[in-house]
Amino acid sequence: MGTSQLFRKIRRSIVAVATTIALVGSGGGLALADPIQPQQPTPFWSGLDATNYKGPIPNKPGVLLKEVRLDKRAWQPAARDASRILYTTRNASGEMAVSTAAIFLPHKPAPKGGYKVIAWAHGTVGLNNDCTPSAGDRYPRDVRYLDHWLKQGYAIVATDYVGLGTPGIMPYLDGKTSAHNVVDSVKAAQHSGFAKLSPRWVVVGQSQGGGVAMITARYATQYSKGSNLDYRGAVSTGTPAYIEDLMQFAGPNFKIPTQAAGLTVYVLYILTGFQSARPNIDVDSVLSPTGKKWVKKAQTLCYGALHKSIVDNQINVSEFFAKSMNTIPGIHEELSGYMGIPVKGYDRPIFMGHGGLDTDVITPLTLRLVVEMKVANEPLEFYFYPTYDHSETVNGSLKDSTPFVERVMK
Repeated sequence: MGTSQLFRKIRRSIVAVATTIALVGSGGGLALADPIQPQQPTPFWSGLDATNYKGPIPNKPGVLLKEVRLDKRAWQPAARDASRILYTTRNASGEMAVSTAAIFLPHKPAPKGGYKVIAWAHGTVGLNNDCTPSAGDRYPRDVRYLDHWLKQGYAIVATDYVGLGTPGIMPYLDGKTSAHNVVDSVKAAQHSGFAKLSPRWVVVGQSQGGGVAMITARYATQYSKGSNLDYRGAVSTGTPAYIEDLMQFAGPNFKIPTQAAGLTVYVLYILTGFQSARPNIDVDSVLSPTGKKWVKKAQTLCYGALHKSIVDNQINVSEFFAKSMNTIPGIHEELSGYMGIPVKGYDRPIFMGHGGLDTDVITPLTLRLVVEMKVANEPLEFYFYPTYDHSETVNGSLKDSTPFVERVMK
């Protein structure tokens, strides 16, 4: 058997195992989310409420439109100062739009040339404006993680993604759009009035944000062309991969145990985001009346509240569909273009960390991505943590990701 045949056999085996895991379910669920907060949050906008923004939008990405001091309730504990910005970026249609982000500054004095930047890509929080991280809805685990980077002397630029706290619906798992949002937030932050920032930066993300970090890594140089930014690398943990290969089979027979409510949340956010980003695809044609009702709920409820509602109602993914997604012509190609993570074309080092006890993303599919990138000789450094779950990997990987970032930032 030749090398290419062997690799194809291994890949098919990984996909088969991953599909079995997805269909059977797991104790922790499979949602790309963080610790559950069952109460719908109350946002505070720091005097910059852009939820219904109707002002001018320059035809240039990364333009800083407004900056205000961030409400103290949304500060990182380790921050010396913090602001909230409104900036231009692209939406899922490729049109100019606006997004918001938080900028956190460390206590350490700024080095010559300014603070080097960590661009944070957050994980699943929800699609409603109430879920906006810069408006106060940030997970405690992530607060600890971001504090670590501040204590290392980095500034943090944390985008909310387009449609979250700004007009429209955030296109959940739309990798290229989110990558634009990340890059453009770093561009805009260069013009912050709060501190001088270095053009050197890395992207760091977890879960949904881990996927965003990977796609940002692939396109960062291209998307920042013509700016003074100096992209250096990426850190991705809890990385989802090849979700499109599973979503194409979602339908009336896509049975998930009711205790795996996280997966149900995840599917709803994908359906809602994909439907918004691809209006030419008739997603409604495969949804049942129950599915249409829950897709509307997904637009309004943050992760914890939607998870609780699904558990309380004992709803199952299969109830959302009248027909299988693969009855829509060309659906796999469309899903791949929407959320697929590229295997090739990376021009800077990538750190990927994954926990052996991770049941929140489909580990065999993540390993498939690792194998394919290694075979393609991409600059990937993979770290496997056998005793860490999805959340534990975030801070647990810092012992390895900290020297990685220090190295690529030199």
